Amino acid sequence: MIAAVQRLFAAYERLTNAGLAGDPDAEALAACYAEEFIGAAPTGVRTGTNDTEYLEVLAQGLAQYRAIGTKRMTVKTVAVTTIDELHCIATVSWSAVYDRGESPDVTIDFDVNYLVQLRGENAVVFGWITGDEQAALQAHGII
Repeated sequence: MIAAVQRLFAAYERLTNAGLAGDPDAEALAACYAEEFIGAAPTGVRTGTNDTEYLEVLAQGLAQYRAIGTKRMTVKTVAVTTIDELHCIATVSWSAVYDRGESPDVTIDFDVNYLVQLRGENAVVFGWITGDEQAALQAHGII
């Protein structure tokens, strides 16, 4: 399971950074997710479906991150807590770098807890729990 989760987030990091560089592959990024999923953040809990509308949401999200100056997102660590033989919580520590124009770049480190399901040799995200991204971006003068 650990190897599958590590492969999942290595691909997720690579695809995210390609999108931030202006070469998004929303279909490949969407393949990191299950057919349906749940997300929890301080703003509430939402569910979604991995469909054509979600492809648009992913593309728009990458465009928004580029617009605020996100240069790259790096996975620092992935810690896996096994739930059973097919499920785990992957706590991913990210480091995001933002271009501030004439000011020095800003780096924000944050963690996301992902609910992951093993499917054969592969893993997919079926949920995530995040902190207050907007507050962190505001606190660092990004937005």
